[in-house]
Amino acid sequence: MSTAAQNDELLARGWAALPAAYRIPEVAPSLAEARAYCQRLAESHYENFHVVSRFLPKALRPHFHAIYAYCRISDDLGDEVGDCSSALALLHVWGQELDACYEGRARHPVFVTLAETIRACSIPREPFADLLTAFRQDQTVTHYATMQDVLGYCRYSANPVGRLVLYACGEVSEENFRFSDATCSALQLANFWQDVRVDFAKGRVYLPQDDMRRHGVSDETIAKGVATPEFRALLQEEVDYARSLFEAGLPLIGRVNRELAVDLDLFSRGGLAILRAIEQQGYDVLRARPSLSKRAKLALAMRAIGGKALPFLRLTGKAA
Repeated sequence: MSTAAQNDELLARGWAALPAAYRIPEVAPSLAEARAYCQRLAESHYENFHVVSRFLPKALRPHFHAIYAYCRISDDLGDEVGDCSSALALLHVWGQELDACYEGRARHPVFVTLAETIRACSIPREPFADLLTAFRQDQTVTHYATMQDVLGYCRYSANPVGRLVLYACGEVSEENFRFSDATCSALQLANFWQDVRVDFAKGRVYLPQDDMRRHGVSDETIAKGVATPEFRALLQEEVDYARSLFEAGLPLIGRVNRELAVDLDLFSRGGLAILRAIEQQGYDVLRARPSLSKRAKLALAMRAIGGKALPFLRLTGKAA
């Protein structure tokens, strides 16, 4: 079989494992059709989007829909196919579509919408391309030697998302990027520590190998599903480190417009709540995945919204 035929077979297998709507159409949709596609994808996949988007200026919502849709499909191309070779082939094609988007040749509804967002918000190609680097890395790298290596992965997998949000909201500065990177890396670490068992089932271990060795923890420990005292001590150290990153990123909330501040506050509170949930389980994430109840999520949202509303209420004399 020729190389081209093999690639076509990999792509066909990959697309077959994903929703039909993800496929690249022969003819590009209109901007209105593309925006509706991205909105449906965002609001059907992301349960908090309704809460978050309600407090965004209406003009920004299509941009957030487009950015979310790009991230969602990119992630699924890498993580939902079930075959590394097919995933890499799909990510290559998706990268070509990203190039076409910047060249004015977009066909996929995500890129048709994204092209308008890129133009309106002056977004460079790098953060979009960085995400694809992370998803490709997931196909070939299963363990990380040090925390710096894990953070190197976060630099591609998480930090670009925060930067895209800052571009969309017109809050671009090197200092804002620095605070955002800390928050996004912290969110990624919180997710990793929450999902140690889930990731291990996919053949991935994000706990730094040198920290594991120092605590006497191995892959076999995770495979047995028993949180030994050594494993709990390891998780406590990693949770404490993630919390320090959240704290490093908190100043960003006070530097941006109030609409964006609500989102940042919500996600920082959510990430910290996940870390508290891990602590409350005695750092045993192998027996059960720590999670937040709907009630807890709503409480976090209300606190974030209250933080935004309180200065306004004081100004209008509606609160003491």
